[in-house]
Amino acid sequence: MKNENNNYRPKRNNFNNRRPSNPGVQVKLGQRVTVTIKRLGINGEGVGYYRRKLIFIPGALPTEVVQADITDIQPKFLRGEVVQIDKKSQFRIEPRDAYASEVGGFELEDLEYSQQLKFKRDLVKQALSRYHPRGFEKYDVRPTIGMKNPYEYRNKAAFQVRTNADGYVIAGLYKEGTHEVVNMPTCSVQYPLTMKVMRAVVNMVEDFEIPTYDEKTNSGILKTIVVRAALNTNDVQVVFITNSNKLIKKQKLIMRIAEELPEVTSIMQNVNPGETPLIWGDETIHLAGSETITEKIDGLAFDLSPRAFLQLNSIMTPKLYHLAGEALNLDASDYLVDAYSGVGTIGLTLADQVAEVRGMDTVKEAIEDANENAKINHIDNAEYFYGKAEDVLPQWMAAGWRPTALVVDPPRVGLDQALIDTILQTRPEKFVYVSCNQSTLAQNLVQLTKSYNVDYLQPIDMMPQTPHVEIVVKFTLKK
Repeated sequence: MKNENNNYRPKRNNFNNRRPSNPGVQVKLGQRVTVTIKRLGINGEGVGYYRRKLIFIPGALPTEVVQADITDIQPKFLRGEVVQIDKKSQFRIEPRDAYASEVGGFELEDLEYSQQLKFKRDLVKQALSRYHPRGFEKYDVRPTIGMKNPYEYRNKAAFQVRTNADGYVIAGLYKEGTHEVVNMPTCSVQYPLTMKVMRAVVNMVEDFEIPTYDEKTNSGILKTIVVRAALNTNDVQVVFITNSNKLIKKQKLIMRIAEELPEVTSIMQNVNPGETPLIWGDETIHLAGSETITEKIDGLAFDLSPRAFLQLNSIMTPKLYHLAGEALNLDASDYLVDAYSGVGTIGLTLADQVAEVRGMDTVKEAIEDANENAKINHIDNAEYFYGKAEDVLPQWMAAGWRPTALVVDPPRVGLDQALIDTILQTRPEKFVYVSCNQSTLAQNLVQLTKSYNVDYLQPIDMMPQTPHVEIVVKFTLKK
């Protein structure tokens, strides 16, 4: 998941609710300041003021008084690092992960879970008040639906692999703001099976002395190990992401995985050469086992190739899809479009309620998987197409096929402008938006509310311990 920008945007026409910023305040890097934390920012950092100038302090919680060292000075805001907490929040708890403050994915682990849920609902409200979609003051923003156990839920781990100064192979995530890998032998938010396999495979890489990637010299072979586990079948896929198509001792590696990790049913290699911020390259090579693993959602089987998108939280995914289905209120006469379909998980779970499902995505492998998944589950009223929704949908309509229902589940950047225009022209009666970014959702609502009323927004916590929230939005077409 991509991180949102930390840049602060003041609420429009709401200056009485915030203290004015003071860009002219004199401050030096490394200077120690005392700050009272007023609220949490969109990335889960503490937000306060130093001499009326905004300051963002990761790891600080609302109501806390902290001493922080200045780490960044910008014209409109400062950033700081907690040195000491003089007054603790009553909702502060001890994080389970020792490196929670060093890497992403644990930003809220020191905050009591009930308060995390309240914060995520507030995030949605903040985004609405920032962008002012039509009638936002009266929107029904429902309490966030949380997990019984907000740990051990992530079904996929993508860890960078490096060799440290002592010659040991380490695997983990980048330290925030750096390319320094933090070794992570444990991880409380990962499904235990992913971590079991990850640590075992890392040990094998070390034993076989497989060269790991060196960013400084752009040398070495192994960059990243990706482990994905299916919660309901216990199938596991391991993907070795390499600097070239060369992977020395791969046969020995494959044989040892087969001996020690029988739960690994798929071993793949992805080639991603050179220095790049992207994890995945274009070329994927089948090494052993199946090319896919199978996950089950609501009794349906889904084959997943290495790059296929699936919600990271397999425990809450059925709940998310039920919420989408309830909001759509489908019947047997509906023709449903599943936009940004991925491997077809949403559309196929709703196929038995409608006359026909058509979906589309811009990832060819995902479309192949989606159509295969329809066959596997004997669903004959669903078909998936390669292409952009804003291109494909008008083609269908020109051929006489008109949707009555639409579900969109876009990436964090939100809906493409061309698709928004297409939706406003098509005007399907039933429309649900599944969002993973409250800011881009609020922006999109500014235009969508020209033709639709917002019935409600239902936040659901798919990523506990992080500031990210999923939102299901139900629309009603204006007459």
